[in-house]
Amino acid sequence: MTKPYKSQSFYVLAGLLLVLIPVSLYMIFQWVPPIKASNPTEATAQRIFYYHVASAWIGFFAFFIVFLGSVLYLWKKERRWENMAVASAEIGTLFMTIVLVTGPIWAKPTWGIWWTWDARLTSSLVLWLIYVAYLFLRRYLPDGTRRANLSAVVGIIGFIDVPLVWFSIRWWETQHPSAVVAGGDGSLAPEMLKTLLFCVGIFTILYLLLMQRRMQIARLEDSINRHYKEWETLS
Repeated sequence: MTKPYKSQSFYVLAGLLLVLIPVSLYMIFQWVPPIKASNPTEATAQRIFYYHVASAWIGFFAFFIVFLGSVLYLWKKERRWENMAVASAEIGTLFMTIVLVTGPIWAKPTWGIWWTWDARLTSSLVLWLIYVAYLFLRRYLPDGTRRANLSAVVGIIGFIDVPLVWFSIRWWETQHPSAVVAGGDGSLAPEMLKTLLFCVGIFTILYLLLMQRRMQIARLEDSINRHYKEWETLS
């Protein structure tokens, strides 16, 4: 049986996070110069941008892994791909929850409101709801081929909303800030871009750490269920 808490890579990744997270906080609050804002509260709230955007990017990546795992499961019919998709869906939903929590915290001092139903915000909420529904589907259907097939289909179709979220600020006029990384008048200052990419790297490590743990738990669950079914057969 898999040993749940003795993976060397787990300790390596966890150690990196313990070192890098305080460094990221120093970069966000000390190294990056404050933005020009109408009031100090708005300038301070903008610093949540680094974790907000990094969470969104890793959430999108997690849902791509759900899409990939779902396609591979429908093709190969192998349990490991189903487990990979489910694990990434749980983690992606967690990151999108962070996005939906940090967004309003940043929006309130900037826009004067917590929420507005523009294209970027609404499509992000829809994306979160799709994968919450995916997890509920997994929760309430009995384990088996039918649940695996249905959840794979939802995982594939749900990913369609990711490019909609990504391109929403380019396709429609929104209150959400425009793209700030790839050129244009709103491009980030060098310090801001380096800090953002640093935070993305940290969140990537966190994603890998959580995926490793969740996949190991899935293997343990499968092993327990297999032994239980064998025991029932013998009984």
